Amino acid sequence: MDVERVGGGGSPWWRQGPSWGDSARWPWRSTLLVTVLVLGGSNFASHGQPDRVHLDLFGRLLLIAASVLLLWRHRYPVWVAFGTVVATVVYVGAGYAYGPVFVTVALGCFSAVVAGRRWAAWSALGVLWVAHLLISHWLYRWLPPAHDHAMPWGGELAVATWVVAIAAISELARTRRDQWARDRAERAQAARRRADEERLRMARELHDVLAHSISVINVQAGVGLALLDSDPEQARTALTTIKAASKEALGEVRQVLDTLRTPGDAPRAPAPGLDRLPELVQQAASAGLTVELDGTPPRLPPGTDLAAFRVVQEALTNVVRHSGSRHARVHVAHDPRELRLRIDDDGPATGADAGGSGNGLAGMRERAAALGGTIEAGPRPDGGYRVLAVLPLKVTPKEDDR
Repeated sequence: MDVERVGGGGSPWWRQGPSWGDSARWPWRSTLLVTVLVLGGSNFASHGQPDRVHLDLFGRLLLIAASVLLLWRHRYPVWVAFGTVVATVVYVGAGYAYGPVFVTVALGCFSAVVAGRRWAAWSALGVLWVAHLLISHWLYRWLPPAHDHAMPWGGELAVATWVVAIAAISELARTRRDQWARDRAERAQAARRRADEERLRMARELHDVLAHSISVINVQAGVGLALLDSDPEQARTALTTIKAASKEALGEVRQVLDTLRTPGDAPRAPAPGLDRLPELVQQAASAGLTVELDGTPPRLPPGTDLAAFRVVQEALTNVVRHSGSRHARVHVAHDPRELRLRIDDDGPATGADAGGSGNGLAGMRERAAALGGTIEAGPRPDGGYRVLAVLPLKVTPKEDDR
């Protein structure tokens, strides 16, 4: 086993945190503050406990060593935890006054727990408590100050409580930090998912807009080229249709791109819906496809309305591209729970490459699935092709029904 890998995380067991070159993570300010607090507090405690050894140079060096070790608490939490304990045990064993020297142990063990080195923190605290127990109830006979006496067991219980409190607070901080890290990761993942969904939505929208309009333009361009010499007037009509279809496509593409550039702004024009079915029928007619409409669409939420329109648009576009039939039927039905769209053509399939991306049916299914609906598409038993879309809805009453 590689000794340096014990402890996990891909770093040696004694080390955790940024590299030496990352000076921004060196805790200079907090360490300086703790050093001043420990030195000043211990000096004050020394005057308040005349029965203990007076704080001299050696005692101050121990206090400074325990405090300065905290500079490495993010990088070497295990060593710092045990180092502060050793300095504190020597300080207490030398008979100096009790004071804020235990703050260094608290911070060292706290950093070890937060860094994930629980065993080190608990072990260091255990060493401190056992060493204090030995000093207070056995070794005090041979250690300064002279004529010292054993600490009452009530005081020892207070020390044990203090040790457990440090461990409990450290574990709580570790748990909270892990929870915050999980929350940040979940928020970042949700943001990436929303961005992916938005890109997918924009891709579907661009595909539907361009596929339909370019299909109309392609058909009319063929008509115009075929009739340019023999029937200039009909060719002019085809060119007029191309101009209208391209203008509409440019407008819808511009709307989608504006949304991409300024996602927080409201769209400049309303999204298309089933109220534009007659316009869609006219566009299909300009491409040589006769469409029969059956049924009246209900008032729909904007998202469902747009999805329903795009489903019909894509289905009619596929008829123009892939079917030899010049006739299609669009049936619209609904009840309080769902909207049903059925688009039929009489076939047969042309079998020719229409130049599409092949993503039209997948895009329709994605739109329906995003709303909790379904899309079924396939050949009919009597010939031709059928697209059946079922979209859940909650019908909003019309203004004149209120």
